[in-house]
Amino acid sequence: MKPALILPPERDERWDLARQIGVEQAVVNTMNIGDGHRYQGYDELLRLSNRFENAGFNLAVIEESFPLSNTTILGKDGRDEEIEAFCEFLCNAGRVGIDTVCYDWMATRWARTDTSVPTRGGSLTTAYDHKQMQRGPDHPDAPVTADHLWSTLEYFLKRTVPVAEEANIDLALHPNDPPISPVRGVERIITSPEAYDRVLEIVPSDRNGIAYCQGNFSAMEIDIPKTIRHFGDDINYVHFRDVVGSADGFEETWHDQGPTDMGTTIEAYADVDYDGPARPDHVPTMVGEGNDSPGYETKGRLFAIGYMKGLIDS
Repeated sequence: MKPALILPPERDERWDLARQIGVEQAVVNTMNIGDGHRYQGYDELLRLSNRFENAGFNLAVIEESFPLSNTTILGKDGRDEEIEAFCEFLCNAGRVGIDTVCYDWMATRWARTDTSVPTRGGSLTTAYDHKQMQRGPDHPDAPVTADHLWSTLEYFLKRTVPVAEEANIDLALHPNDPPISPVRGVERIITSPEAYDRVLEIVPSDRNGIAYCQGNFSAMEIDIPKTIRHFGDDINYVHFRDVVGSADGFEETWHDQGPTDMGTTIEAYADVDYDGPARPDHVPTMVGEGNDSPGYETKGRLFAIGYMKGLIDS
């Protein structure tokens, strides 16, 4: 396992902090940067990769930085053009040498009902309450059935996995967050280990794999080390996090404070010989930080990396 951090595409002090604590694997997710730019073309991906390499990083993962929207997820007119653009992006990323592309299949996207819940020492964390969420208006595309989403996902995978194989790119499908269905009239299908078994059967390939987000699996109320061993080589990417509660109501926790024995998860990854990137996710906001990016402020992520490295070394 290689500790990794999401970093902005342009160098700032977060790059220096990451290198100072020994992180060498970089992840770029421009959806969390908020600059509206998507890195798709070969030349811009090459320059991005070289910037990281010159600073001592391997650009290991691209998350959600490509043209994949509800047009594709919901099977609307124009999805073939989006999928073609995604395939071109995969080819460009492969030519540059990027290893992994993480994506999701959530028409209603990442959902939280609170982003300022006080936790240890007055730090702030995020939370989800399904009853509160469901009081809101239905999604504009509602109703959307699970059968329809499985159909559109199969359509997507049958066109993209062969391209990923040619490009030597690992695809990593992130769970629905939260892993509960429906949300405001839209079903969500990547909500259980059984759902992942079905995904892997659609197009059997080493390139068709899992983003094992521990917090989501914790909210599914399953045995995390057991499922790590179950999926084994199909895990292409890891989000290291934990929650207290279940899919219909939970809070993000400090990595050393949640219900999961995080040491046993590290042992499970070792047992399946996982040697890819693993990044801390959804950390609490600490004193002196503005909580402008809930879950993605800097200090909590530095703490989490130290905690991960200690567990790995032990």
